[in-house]
Amino acid sequence: MIQIHPTAIVEEGAVIADGCVIGPYCRIGKDVVLGTGNHLISNVIIEGHTTLGEGNKISPYAVLGTDPQDLKFKDEPTRLRIGNHNTIREFVTINRSNQMAEDTVVGDKNLIMEYVHIAHNCQIGSNCVIANVVQFAGHVHVHDFATIGGATAVHQFVHIGTQAFVGGASAIKKDIVPYSRGQGNPYKTVGLNSVGLMRKGFSNETIAGIKEIYNLFYRSGLNTTQALAKAAELDSLSPEQLTFIEFVKRAERGISS
Repeated sequence: MIQIHPTAIVEEGAVIADGCVIGPYCRIGKDVVLGTGNHLISNVIIEGHTTLGEGNKISPYAVLGTDPQDLKFKDEPTRLRIGNHNTIREFVTINRSNQMAEDTVVGDKNLIMEYVHIAHNCQIGSNCVIANVVQFAGHVHVHDFATIGGATAVHQFVHIGTQAFVGGASAIKKDIVPYSRGQGNPYKTVGLNSVGLMRKGFSNETIAGIKEIYNLFYRSGLNTTQALAKAAELDSLSPEQLTFIEFVKRAERGISS
């Protein structure tokens, strides 16, 4: 059963799956696809070629799938894809991509708090917590299980690694390595996200292995190139250690100090 409030506007062509609830004063564009069980509480606007998976809860005044804020955009039918079981709170804005070659993507089971802006071509993973008023410029990648504190601004093309914890009111200009924590403007990496890792069930042995690699890059006095060379000599690396090293290898903007 689909529930659509009489004041909602659903344009012809929109695809609404069973179990969706579309509350008062929502507006759904003609190219929107909503999977099973999405709940739009009220005053939600979804436009463009936007697809939502299943079981997402969208709070009032969220605006999804609008044109990218990019002067290079040429009115192409670009896309926004949102996965399953996300909570998207009030006044969140998520733009479509600025080119057909790449979508804006939000994964599954994320908590996206009030006034967050996710710009064109961003790639948000799954199980992330993004606090109030976080602002992502275009092409930002946030890996799974990252936590980003409120009022943080993230420069375009930055990557934030898995299980990283970013303190509030930070300004991020370089990539943030997995499993780390930090804060500030300029951003400063201060150590491992040890508490978060323990809460997620990482063993003491696994955390010790991550700390070993972290210390190689942040406590040994080596520069990044030297630390990568040293890491290449290590044997029997854990999956988490490999994740850390591969992230650093791909950090085109360099890693935060």
